Amino acid sequence: MRKTEIQDPGSDQLEARLADRLSRLRVDHGWSLEELAGRTGVSRSTLSRLERMEISPTAALLNRLCAAYGRTMSQLLAEVESEPPQVVRAGQQVVWRDETSGFVRRSVSPPHPGLRGELVEGVLRPGADISYDRPPVPGLEQHIWVLEGVLQVTTGETVHEVRAGDCLRFRLWDRSRFHCPGPDPARYALVIVLP
Repeated sequence: MRKTEIQDPGSDQLEARLADRLSRLRVDHGWSLEELAGRTGVSRSTLSRLERMEISPTAALLNRLCAAYGRTMSQLLAEVESEPPQVVRAGQQVVWRDETSGFVRRSVSPPHPGLRGELVEGVLRPGADISYDRPPVPGLEQHIWVLEGVLQVTTGETVHEVRAGDCLRFRLWDRSRFHCPGPDPARYALVIVLP
């Protein structure tokens, strides 16, 4: 598994806090590495290396873990940040890159325990293809507004082609897939609302 990178002013500290949080979540649930592997379909050795900060998760791997723990990716990342500010300056927004899948994710308005919505910017390079086998939280409401390029979004068995200016909205109950057919990158705003 290739190492992905999380970038912000304290990226090494953020990676360490993420690894620690994933380990604590597993322990809090009373699960062994073997049991978590069974719940997620991720090998025990990969989970162990992840918790020891030897590797960083891909978007798909992080989604599997979030689904097991009943959290969105943004919620998990917010749990490893310090107290969330009211105004999130552009230079302080967490940018996470999954070089393996060609996905860049910016937490524009990170989640907060008292709020149900968040805003994320996503960029997929041409040819990028990310599949999630289940939603992190069943019934999660999503609004995807494509700002540049073309994005193919599959929800369950339905494929939606969303072009610049178009907005797709849905509740996610099943698997999903994000694909950028190219020739240009797809840049989009994603609004996530917890059920």
